[in-house]
Amino acid sequence: MDLFIVITLALLAVMGIVVGVSNDAVNFLNSAFGSKVAKKNTILTVAACGVMVGVMTSSGMMDVARSSVFNPEMFSYQEIMVLFLGMMLSNIILLDIYNSFGLPTSTTVSLVFGLLGSGLALALYNVWGGDTSAAISEYINTADVLGIVSGILLSVVLAFLTGHLLMYISRIIFSFRYHKIFNRYGALWCGVTLAGIIFFAVFKGLKGSGIIPEELKAFVDNNTFVALVILWAASSAILWILQRMKVNILRFSILAGTFSLALAFAGNDLVNFIGVPYAGYDSYMLAQEYGTNMESMAGLSEPTKANFLIMCAAGIVMVITLFTSKKAMRVIETERKLSSQDETSDTNAEASPISRGIVRAARRMNDGLASITPNGFKEFLNRRFTPLSAEERGDVNYDLIRATVNLTAAAILISIGTQLKLPLSTTYVVFMVSMGSSLADRAWGRESAVYRITGVMTVIMGWFVTAVGGFLIALGVTLALAYGGKVAIIAITILCIALIIKSNFKTKKSGEEDEEDDLPTAKIGDTLKRSPEEALIEYTEQVCASMERVTMIYDRTIVAVFKENRKVLKDMVRESEEFFQSTRQQKYDIMPLLRDLKDSDVSTGHYYVQVVDYISETSKALLHITRPCFKHIDNNHTGLNKEQVYDLKRINDRVEEIFSEINTMLRTRSFDNMEAVMTKRDELFDFIDEVMQNQLRRLRDTGGSSSANMLFFNILTETKTMILHSRNIMKSLEHFVVTE
Repeated sequence: MDLFIVITLALLAVMGIVVGVSNDAVNFLNSAFGSKVAKKNTILTVAACGVMVGVMTSSGMMDVARSSVFNPEMFSYQEIMVLFLGMMLSNIILLDIYNSFGLPTSTTVSLVFGLLGSGLALALYNVWGGDTSAAISEYINTADVLGIVSGILLSVVLAFLTGHLLMYISRIIFSFRYHKIFNRYGALWCGVTLAGIIFFAVFKGLKGSGIIPEELKAFVDNNTFVALVILWAASSAILWILQRMKVNILRFSILAGTFSLALAFAGNDLVNFIGVPYAGYDSYMLAQEYGTNMESMAGLSEPTKANFLIMCAAGIVMVITLFTSKKAMRVIETERKLSSQDETSDTNAEASPISRGIVRAARRMNDGLASITPNGFKEFLNRRFTPLSAEERGDVNYDLIRATVNLTAAAILISIGTQLKLPLSTTYVVFMVSMGSSLADRAWGRESAVYRITGVMTVIMGWFVTAVGGFLIALGVTLALAYGGKVAIIAITILCIALIIKSNFKTKKSGEEDEEDDLPTAKIGDTLKRSPEEALIEYTEQVCASMERVTMIYDRTIVAVFKENRKVLKDMVRESEEFFQSTRQQKYDIMPLLRDLKDSDVSTGHYYVQVVDYISETSKALLHITRPCFKHIDNNHTGLNKEQVYDLKRINDRVEEIFSEINTMLRTRSFDNMEAVMTKRDELFDFIDEVMQNQLRRLRDTGGSSSANMLFFNILTETKTMILHSRNIMKSLEHFVVTE
């Protein structure tokens, strides 16, 4: 059974590397791909070299899985093997559950809290079994756990602030149109980033690897400031020479940063993938040396050098996955869009009420600061932060300046964590650095702020969800293994293998089955009590009331958009939704009536079917106006410009005039003015077409807010649809009345 557990852990380690690299490759590739600094294979090759160097020098991090969460001397050999197996199996279950629900995960958080849950499970097993020699708290390395958890939390905040501060300073120095000033001072600036990367990634991150000579390490430790100045001077000089040779040193810096960040990633995150299986292998080797009846696994607490062949094999698997994983490329594309300078890149996501409130509060605070800031200083900042146009920027998500900042800040923070043996979440660090730099770059405008804040909040909440989920699942699985023995070990292992096969090898259907709408049940009791003639008269009155309701909702919505009145728009969305549901219900309420029609009424009944259907379509068009209007204002997007407001006011006046004529004819059941209404409708359609053409010309000349432009076109299109269906209602009702 011991050998079975070791083999199972080894297989799970390979799977962990494949899944982990596929999810986490974005951490060190995002900046290079986002700025398109080089060809794909060039970027991957540089990253692969960094991964291999990081893997070969990450043995110190393996101690995190061996003794940083629990005290191994409190467990026997059999218990420690159950602990490691329970953690790995629970990690598979956790990953499957989270993938099924689309929840965010972190391999670092799942490792730490999975080990914590498994360790606590065996502590409870021993105490409940009658072992009173130690308290439960003695089984857990409380001090180190608190240090790891606080380190992860602190890294999220520091990453955001560091990315924001460095980007803000860099943009003030260089602006978006940086080429002229960069030719003068770019070598000094890139020298700072390169010196920081070398110092933290090499002299700190690889401090215990044996690569750096002892004399050099001692000099750097005793003369840190001098070492940094020397590194900066040497880096700046080399980069200045390269710049004079027409080498784009920003590209060089980004590729160097990609190398160092891949190195830091491998050094910090490899423990997440193979740390537990490797600790299980060490335990097995200790048992072979001292016997399987060891009462204490204190040997795991002693620092040890990792097996070179195992680390090399792990690095090769990581590199192969890096080059072959299509999932990694999809994850990279997703994060590139999230941190893009393009404001409309992420507006398909849903914004949360909290993010909307934060944006509104930030806008008020910004307005207050702007009112007391000197105009000259504001103009200076606006010049430095004026972004490039889409034509100037091309198809890159952001420029080389921001890519360099992202890599520098993330590599330094992760290298510091590796030096301190803190298993930071590289996903969270890189993500928060990217979000901080994009905020400083003013990519969080009114068009995208709520969505990006929602994304940040999702990542932070994902930390807590992963922590709680990983802890509870590991606790339950390990208790099951401890009490169930060999039977439970085999059963849960088979279950996890089945989950892996299901998640990775099952064939998905080419098309998902369409969800069927729940058809409302017609309330036919009252209808059946009335004669068809009485019911038809009543429905005619309902048509009149419906059209008046359409007129009111449309008018109030358009006016509220002009004034950016969120409260009125919210009320109009509720009104239009209720109206849509009621008209939809009418389509089903009419069925019993139609079944009871006399032969003489059949010729008129189909006109009423048309009326009900046209009302439903009108309500749908109205809903497609109110919802986008409310969402636009609720998300604090830029309002309509003066030309758009002026055009919509004139359209609204004409719509009111047409609706007034229609409502009068419906109430009086006199259709003498039909031709006049038709003429006004045609004139309105021609005017809307003219407005659309004018807006397209303005869009070509001045651009403007993308979301405001889309809202404007949406209102025009749905207004035409609504008027068209209103005219059809009137025509069908005219035929019904005349035939009747």
